[in-house]
Amino acid sequence: MELEVIQNKIFEIRGHKVMLDFDLALLYSVETRVLKQAVRRNISRFPEDFMFILSDAELNQLVSQSVIPSKSYFGGAFPFAFTEQGIAMLSSVLNSEKAIEINISIIRAFVTIRQFSLTYAELKTRIEEIESQFPDIYKALNYLVDKDKNQKTERNKIGYKK
Repeated sequence: MELEVIQNKIFEIRGHKVMLDFDLALLYSVETRVLKQAVRRNISRFPEDFMFILSDAELNQLVSQSVIPSKSYFGGAFPFAFTEQGIAMLSSVLNSEKAIEINISIIRAFVTIRQFSLTYAELKTRIEEIESQFPDIYKALNYLVDKDKNQKTERNKIGYKK
């Protein structure tokens, strides 16, 4: 399974990176209804930090971001959002070779995202450290960059005079 395909199905909701039940059902090649039934039968395996049900406001947000076509897409049911730990737990609930294979790919996608965000955070911290060590140089560079942007000089026109 392509990591990029999975990464495009990971969203941030309530401060957690999650995947939605209908996307997971598609990846696992099962109906969303079947996935939800399996989760409900084993609800004790899915505490709030593993899986939660989206609120109406969160659902509206997903519709406005074109993640889903409309609220009617769900027929009145609210989607489940699974965190990385919840997705790992799904492999024990959906006990099939396909589920295990897909779970491995999904966990790799989450790890890749986490590594990227850590690298970005480290880079940001290092830049801030450098800026604090050389505040005058940083201000001077910003001044020079802004000066060139704001300065428009009149140039002599080249050509024949009429």
